[in-house]
Amino acid sequence: MEVAMPGLDETRAFIPVGIAVLTVSDTRTLADDRSGDTLVSRITDAGHRLVDRAIVPDDRQAIASCVKAWTERDDVDVVITTGGTGFTGRDVTPEALEPLFEKKMDGFSAVFHRISYEKIGTSTIQSRATAGVANATFIFALPGSPGACKDAWDGILKCQLDYRQMPCNFVEIMPRLDEHLKRGAGK
Repeated sequence: MEVAMPGLDETRAFIPVGIAVLTVSDTRTLADDRSGDTLVSRITDAGHRLVDRAIVPDDRQAIASCVKAWTERDDVDVVITTGGTGFTGRDVTPEALEPLFEKKMDGFSAVFHRISYEKIGTSTIQSRATAGVANATFIFALPGSPGACKDAWDGILKCQLDYRQMPCNFVEIMPRLDEHLKRGAGK
């Protein structure tokens, strides 16, 4: 069996996905949310659909409620959060999201830290960036800086959310993310 080389297969059509962006911050508003703006710009420039955008405070329940509600929507395929992944007392995004995950994506954090290390050195250890799948929706929790959002999008998400990316990508497995739910329901 021949394995495709990494890169874009231009013979495949681009498939836009629905993405929701959540900024976790006690101080940001839409007027000064540079990290959220960075993500929105990259999402739309890539040809995806920005389905929703919100800002919630650094509060476990507020974060979990917003993300859970988005995972229950048919038009949201991906949720990207920014903020709350550090070590201060207010940083609770991983604690809010990881209990929602049916499957955790350890590789996301590993690759994010590799990319981040090239830019900011050992300071990358101060991030608890995480990712997983909940209710057939990909969830990515990024640090709250525009630079970290650029690194995660440009270095990981842009490729993995492009159906043309070879040898594999998230888009091609999206229809199969809820197989366990269908099987358990007797469908």
